[in-house]
This record gives sequence, C-alpha cells and structure tokens, in this order.
Amino acid sequence: MYDSTGKKYLDFLGGIAVNALGHAHSRIVKVIRREAARAIHLSNLYNNAFQGPLARKLAEISGMDRVFFSNSGTEAADGALKLARLCARAASDAPDKPAAKHRILAMQNSFHGRTFGAVSVTSTEKYRLPFAPLVPGVEFVRFNDIADLESKFDNTVCAIILETIQGEGGIHSVTEAFWNRARGLATQHGALLIADEIQCGLGRTGRYFAYQKFSSRPDLVLVAKPLAAGLPLGAILATEAVASRVSPGLHGTTFGGGPLICATALEFLNILQDQKLIENVRARGAELREGLASLAAKFNFIREIRGEGLILGVELSVDGNPFVAEALRQGLLINCTHDFTLRLLPPFIITRAQVREFLRTFELVLVKTPKSTSAAPAQAAAKTPRLAHSAAR
Repeated sequence: MYDSTGKKYLDFLGGIAVNALGHAHSRIVKVIRREAARAIHLSNLYNNAFQGPLARKLAEISGMDRVFFSNSGTEAADGALKLARLCARAASDAPDKPAAKHRILAMQNSFHGRTFGAVSVTSTEKYRLPFAPLVPGVEFVRFNDIADLESKFDNTVCAIILETIQGEGGIHSVTEAFWNRARGLATQHGALLIADEIQCGLGRTGRYFAYQKFSSRPDLVLVAKPLAAGLPLGAILATEAVASRVSPGLHGTTFGGGPLICATALEFLNILQDQKLIENVRARGAELREGLASLAAKFNFIREIRGEGLILGVELSVDGNPFVAEALRQGLLINCTHDFTLRLLPPFIITRAQVREFLRTFELVLVKTPKSTSAAPAQAAAKTPRLAHSAAR
C-alpha cells in the first residue's frame, strides 16, 4: 500500500482480515467492473445469476446445507440468534411470551459485532455497558472451561455461540475438548452450536473453516470479512434442520446477496482454489510462526505466539500500542488488541520474500519502540479496558 506522499507500507492487517487477496487484485477488479455495468442491485424478490452458485459453493466447502446472505458479520450474528430462538420455540409456545427454552451461552473475551443482538453476546464491558440493558437471557462462560460450560448448560439453553478463534479477544483458539463438549451438550439439550468464523474462516487458518480440524460440525456458521474481497457481504451457513424452520417473512435483507457482490464473492472463492491460496496460507503461516518464535527468543517481553495459518497474535508483557505506532513509521501495518496482543492478519497471497521482509521490519520495530512497564496482561484484565483501543467489525 502507498499513502498520499508515496510512502510504501507492507500490509499485515488486511483491513482487519478483509483484504485476503491484497488490494486491487486483477480478477476482482475485472468482475466488479463487469457487473457494475450490468445490475448492481435487483432485490431478493428476483433470482440473480450468482447468488445460487455462491450459496452452493459455500455449502460444499463448509459441509453445511443452506445459506442466508447478509450485509455484514454482525448481521449474520443477529440472524443466527433469531434462528436459535425460533428453533427452540415449541408449537405450544404463545407467540407473545418468551419461550421456556431461550437462554444463550456466549464466551468471556468474545466479540461478535456491534448490532444490538451481537453486542449482547459480546462479553467485553466497554462494548456492552453503554447500551445496557441488552437482550435478556445471555450468560457468559469462561472460554475453554468445560466445568463452567457444564454448570451453565441446561434445557433452557437454545444456543451456544463461540468464535473458533477469538480475534478481537487476542487470538485464542477453542480447544478440541471444549468444542466436543459444547457439541455434545448442544445435542443433548436440543440447542444450536453457532461457530463465529467471521474473522478466522474462509481459508485464514489454512483450512476453509477453523472448525474443520474437529470431527463434529456446528449447526450454524457465520462468515463475512473476506467473503466479497472488500465489498460488504456476510452469510449464515445452516444445516437443513435449522433452515427448514424458516418460512418467508421471518427474516430478510434488502442488500444481502445482490448480483455484483455475489459475483465478486464467487470469484474470490474461485481464486482461492485456482491459485492454491489455502496451501500458501499454511506454508507462509508456518514460516511466519517460525520467525516469530526466533524473535521471541531474543526479546523477553514477548510472552507468547498464538494462532494458526495467517491469523497470529504476539502477546507482549508491555503495552502493545506503541509498537503499532512504530510499525507505521517503519512502513508496516499491524494492530493491537486487548492492549497487549499484536494482531497479524496478512493477505493469503503473501510471498516467502514478504514474510522475510516483515520479520526484518518487525524486529526493527521491537528494538526501536519504547517499552511501557506500567501494566502487564494479568494486571490489565482486572482494569476497565481503554476505549481508544477498540477494534471494529
């Protein structure tokens, strides 16, 4: 990327996991130009040539059955919560009264978006408290704590929602044991397991979806971020059992799934396959992690390297925000989440040479940045997070 003065930057943030193909990819530009001259919007009252094929491809790569398009990830999260409440409602439930089965379990340290429903299942107080009271019936579980999950799960729970890899929360992956127990409890109690893959899905971990490393699948999957290569598009991927509960008029969208955006998203998925970019994510991710581990051995304020593929977090024992500012001065785009974790989300087209360039520049950033020792991650957890450090979905 280049700024208005012509200064060059290596982009390791990717529009917060959106620009998986970098900027101005020739095939994406070609599709947008072509479709902009045809039909930008038709409404979902009519079929268009790209919505069905895109839904089919998403179903194929995810193992799910049906797709509902939205404008964003947070709208996908809201829609999934509505589906969970709908599926939990018995025929005998009065439509004007809350159903007995209505509770939603979400994770501590979570982030699911900015709309009212999504922020209700987002645990971080700085995102929640200004808008309280929020949607009732939500309770938070300690991430990867099976005992806490079991203690809060009963027959009144209609859904459990979790990020397969917590992004805004500092790049923390769900464990296989926790995932399996969540799946088992959801099945036992007739609840839905909702996987939020808005940031970690669609190839970023070196798989199409992060949950595909597990043997069981969720009932709903949320995607957005890179889906339309920078244009606004999200989707709910659902099993047939869930989708069959929806009748016309229960949920809708004006702009979701329009022809220009769906054509662009279809091209994005075709590029992933044609250019073998998921294989590139695995290879470059391994190189990047190896290089970061070498830097961690040199700098004692690096506490931990977390993540998979090209979603990585570098947790520091000092404030991470000055490192972001110094990286910008050095021509490197990264960001800091949870005050102490530097988040790396480079595009899938990254080359071996660009990994080496990043590691050289990042080492310079680590050397040059003044270190603040006013707080450590364990201490900061007890404090109210600073509003200036919020990230957007």
